[in-house]
Amino acid sequence: MNLFEIFDFMPEGASDWAVQVDWINNWISIVSALCTVLITGTMIYFGLKYRDKGDTKPTSSVSHNATIETIWTVVPTVIVLYVFAYGFYVYKDMREVPSNAMEIDVRAWKWNWEFTYPSGKKTNDLTVPVGKPIKLIMTSDDVLHSLFIPAMRIKEDVRGGAYSYLWFRPNKTGKFRIYCTEYCGTGHSSMYKTLNVVSAEVYQDFLLDRNAVELTPLELGTQLFANKGCTACHNVANNNRLVGPGLKGLFKTKERKFADGTSAVVDENYVSESILYPNKKIVQGYAPAMPAFEGQLNKEELRALITYLKSL
Repeated sequence: MNLFEIFDFMPEGASDWAVQVDWINNWISIVSALCTVLITGTMIYFGLKYRDKGDTKPTSSVSHNATIETIWTVVPTVIVLYVFAYGFYVYKDMREVPSNAMEIDVRAWKWNWEFTYPSGKKTNDLTVPVGKPIKLIMTSDDVLHSLFIPAMRIKEDVRGGAYSYLWFRPNKTGKFRIYCTEYCGTGHSSMYKTLNVVSAEVYQDFLLDRNAVELTPLELGTQLFANKGCTACHNVANNNRLVGPGLKGLFKTKERKFADGTSAVVDENYVSESILYPNKKIVQGYAPAMPAFEGQLNKEELRALITYLKSL
């Protein structure tokens, strides 16, 4: 058994992140334990060695030791910089979602979770295929929640009126716990579900097991885009302008520039705001002509429209 195994108090790891997260966690634990033993041990040693023994002879005084002071400044600085660099490297990877990630919508409310799959199927427990990168796009109907899957080493706040995301790649099958880790009221402690990681074949059977009358988010979004009259003002076949800007490849656009000189990244939050409150940010070169859809769409319809725009 090595030092890392002694200090490994983490739960079972079942994603690509587990090795990296556990490494830095165990490394910090080992360094902290060693520093505690060395510093406390040295204090006790000198306290005993140089304790008052009733000797009235004056003791010599030492103002400082440049070598020791340099060591206790440089060594902790190097350790802190290493931890920062490693942590930033892993964090950067955790925020850059692979292009082939499968998207699953997550809805939180007091006190439950709902997961919507590309097929339109909805469940309260999460089921995903092993070995496939999974992107969770999350929002809350009410207060602040936080989705935490210890085995995947992922955690992210889930906010009302906004979208957040996280991604992971499970590397073993099994059942793992999902928790809310932001106090959200009296039912907070019961807001836990199960993550089922299954084979690709089992996952396909799982997706097909749904009501035939259910529309997929993409189908619902396509229908809403036509029914709400969006095609009158927005071109979806290309980027040619009509009354409003063309929407072809909208989510591949890095930034949207606005009439007031500001800009924003094109993501779920920007598109949601543009649908509900279109006059908050006017795209450069266009007039504020779009009507607001606040109160005309429920959360499921809004998310379906975003899914459709992503598909263009």
